[in-house]
Amino acid sequence: MNMRWDLDVLYTSFDSPECKQDWEELCDKIEALKQWAVENLQNTDDAVEKMEQYITQLTAILQKEYRLFSYAELTASVDAKNEKALQLSERIQDQAVEKVEPEVLFQKWLGTLSNLDELISQSGLLEEHRYFLQEIAEESKYMLSEKEEIILAKMKNTGSNAWTKLQEMLTSTLLVDITIDGEQKQLPLPVVRNMAFEKDADVRKQAYEAELASYKKIEESSAAALNGIKGEVITISKLRGYESALDKTLKDSRMDQETLDAMLTAMRESLPAFQRYFRKKAELLGHQSGLPFYDLFAPVGDADMRFTYQEARDFIVKHFSSFSQKLSDYAAKAFDNRWIDAEIREGKRGGAFCDNLHVVKESRIMANFTGSYSDVSTLGHELGHGYHGDCLVDEAFLNSDYPMPIAETASILCETIIANAALKEASSEEAFSILENDISGAAQVIVDIYSRFLFESELFARRENGSLSVKELNEIMLQAQKDAYGDGLDQSVLHPYMWVCKPHYYSADYNYYNFPYAFGLLFAKGLYAEYLKKGEAFVQQYDELLSVTGKKSVADVAAIMDVDVRSIDFWRNSLSLIEKDIETFISLADAR
Repeated sequence: MNMRWDLDVLYTSFDSPECKQDWEELCDKIEALKQWAVENLQNTDDAVEKMEQYITQLTAILQKEYRLFSYAELTASVDAKNEKALQLSERIQDQAVEKVEPEVLFQKWLGTLSNLDELISQSGLLEEHRYFLQEIAEESKYMLSEKEEIILAKMKNTGSNAWTKLQEMLTSTLLVDITIDGEQKQLPLPVVRNMAFEKDADVRKQAYEAELASYKKIEESSAAALNGIKGEVITISKLRGYESALDKTLKDSRMDQETLDAMLTAMRESLPAFQRYFRKKAELLGHQSGLPFYDLFAPVGDADMRFTYQEARDFIVKHFSSFSQKLSDYAAKAFDNRWIDAEIREGKRGGAFCDNLHVVKESRIMANFTGSYSDVSTLGHELGHGYHGDCLVDEAFLNSDYPMPIAETASILCETIIANAALKEASSEEAFSILENDISGAAQVIVDIYSRFLFESELFARRENGSLSVKELNEIMLQAQKDAYGDGLDQSVLHPYMWVCKPHYYSADYNYYNFPYAFGLLFAKGLYAEYLKKGEAFVQQYDELLSVTGKKSVADVAAIMDVDVRSIDFWRNSLSLIEKDIETFISLADAR
């Protein structure tokens, strides 16, 4: 199978007539919106008609902008030095600043409408966009003046956006010096990081040591990027009147502090169970002082679960059908129509992501596939994101953007489907490996994510007083890992540079991009438990839940399934499912 995606549905090239025409139309539409806003938002006469006109014009602009930007960003994600992609991306970001003036004018104007709910009820188009309008009206109190907003938007392109691009370039082009079978090589960072899943213990350790050594080449630049981005976030959050960067993130996530506190409390309570798992895995691998970081993802058991890309495709499509035919058909379409780029190559960024292209009713998935079961699970995860997007294709464009915590629900539910379905037909050795891989993934989402939350909280606290050195960043990361992993890990063999290789830290728009993963895992676990009870009736309800995630708060989305996310018991119940798996794993390990 072809392991590179096809982007022709967007544009055939950066020089294509369609790409050039869309760019020109984007510029024209933004200019027209600017003129319309100045002429029409001086008073509240004909408010319903003005709101309708704004939504229509903004949607047309955002669809053009998203199509162009997605093409540029998707191209650059697999070809970091593609000059035309980088240039178009930068031009779009510069041009997007021109939207700020009409957006600010409209948002401030909307905030003056005392009877907004009544006005919305007078129009079908406005009713469809009720949540969008109510949300931006509420956010209007955090807006600065029109002039200040434009300045901030322009400065961001030469500030945090530039730092983000630098970090992406550094990690995408970093070559790691490593000796393989006696031969000195230079390999892309994602290739070396993926060696953490290798069967050979010496390879895992050698890859870990080579990886850490390679960060010396980019540590100072990465620290500068991180300090620049977080410094900007702190400054702007204060200017707007948010209590903190976390306060802004929660509001952007349509989630409240009470929900976050309930979830974090349950997560802290579960750490001892995960630490027992780490110690047992260490014992299986012959370690006496806890698990060294380089063996976190080491395969255990004698099963050699390797997959070709075709086998991975068939495995996922088959097991998705145990949940619903619609999900299975979506996955088959994604593989067969080349919506996935899974080949590892130089210049391609590490990790995996999914970009839902609402404008063409498709999605694109980037992964780095080496053939491990973990890679299959990752593909299942990203296809879950894609399926979420598929459930939103008939929604209005402005209702297709959902908050971060809900974003991980469909993806992690798909991981759970894969693991549980695979267990039913696996041999005892394969079942042991699948169970361990599933727990390992959960440990990353609960324990490692908790360490990242601790790291980012401390980073923001210290950044208030000035830039942090590489030494300080390493120390904070090590302490966060010690606090989260406890004696489950060998505390002399941790990963001080985890702040360098995780791109989530390097976005001014998505701070604390860690706890949403925990939310997604635990929410999905709870939903899967409901699926086991309800069967087919659950699937239709689940698809409905995904379809409204762009126009409801997190709590209201969860309420569709009769879930109270502010209740600590909900999170405890979800974690108890993982804790049972851990006890099963320990029992099976002891019996070996």
